[in-house]
Amino acid sequence: MTATQEASPTPAVATRRPALAILALAVGGFTIGTTEFMTMGVLPEIAEGVDISVPTAGHVISAYAVGVVVGVPILAFFGAALPRRAMLVGLMAAYAAFNLASAAAPTYEVLTLARFLDGLPHGAYFGVASLVAASLVVPERRGRAVASVMLGLSVANVAGVPVATFLGQQLGWRSTYLLAAVLAVLTVALVLAAVPSVPGDPGTSGRKEAREFFGSLQVWLTMAAGAVGFGGMFAVYSYIAKTVTVVGGLDRGTVPLFVLALGLGMVVGTWLAGELAAWSVMRSMVLAAVAGAVVMVVYFLAAPGGWLLLPVAFLVTATGSVLVVNLQLRLMDVAGGAVTLGAAMNHAALNVANALGAWLGGVVIAAGHGYRSPALVGAGLAVLGLLILLWSAAVHRRTPARSR
Repeated sequence: MTATQEASPTPAVATRRPALAILALAVGGFTIGTTEFMTMGVLPEIAEGVDISVPTAGHVISAYAVGVVVGVPILAFFGAALPRRAMLVGLMAAYAAFNLASAAAPTYEVLTLARFLDGLPHGAYFGVASLVAASLVVPERRGRAVASVMLGLSVANVAGVPVATFLGQQLGWRSTYLLAAVLAVLTVALVLAAVPSVPGDPGTSGRKEAREFFGSLQVWLTMAAGAVGFGGMFAVYSYIAKTVTVVGGLDRGTVPLFVLALGLGMVVGTWLAGELAAWSVMRSMVLAAVAGAVVMVVYFLAAPGGWLLLPVAFLVTATGSVLVVNLQLRLMDVAGGAVTLGAAMNHAALNVANALGAWLGGVVIAAGHGYRSPALVGAGLAVLGLLILLWSAAVHRRTPARSR
């Protein structure tokens, strides 16, 4: 299915400043991306601040991911008929409030709860923002519009996360969550100023959307492709520091350069995904899955070469980001009338990928196969994701257009 199928020839929502509106939505993506990943950079400070071990502090990261998975279907269910700009403002206002709660948390237990609550608006925001962005442009630019929103998250890994980490190290970990709250408030202001009023669908309901969405085989296949196929990137990302230092033999001070390469790969891959979507969403996903499997094998082979791994790390996230954006478009296409759930559930699937990839990577390392072994796990996950995509494509070809 191409990005232009079953779309109107003109934007669904008229605005004289679509680029500015999409930029405002992308700032929200930047806010969420910064907030999601900055905790990893200040984990030792958090552990010291609430008097727990670093491994225990890592549970606050997991709490956020669980919040994302739980929040998507709940918020999409209740927000299906709501005006979309109002929903974006409400989600980001809640994001600001829960970041403030994180900054003020007196104990580990309160912080963990605050991080869980902060994860709730994550997927719903990206889903609704993608729908709004797509409605502001002509059909052939839909993929680029959605990619632009997702680009905010990618840029966060290059700019926002390093700044937040530095701030947390200098002023204390609570300052990072205060920064996240300020960014969320800024997003609210920009959305109110630049995004036009976008009505919800008064003819739908959460129950109706859920029944249509979860009753579709294509929906389940697409989400499974994301949950499995994207897991390989997290299998590699989670253990990049040890791979660089233990396997590659480089100094610990070089790790930020590899993290930067991963972030730049996300930016380039997200931009490329928007261009490829105009060609074909399904073919773009298949191409990304094949390329991802090959890159993972090259990563495994290049790891002992030290600096040889740097460009490969860039390619790992570049191919993964192409897959992510086009999975988002694919879910929007196969969701039928359940557009709010279709746009949001991709992020629930990706957080499953996060947990799956990191866990499987840890399993093979614990089994004694070394810190580069998660790359082979990633290659296997990419191949499984490819098989699911091919199954989806085969079902699509056999299904009459009116029933898809």
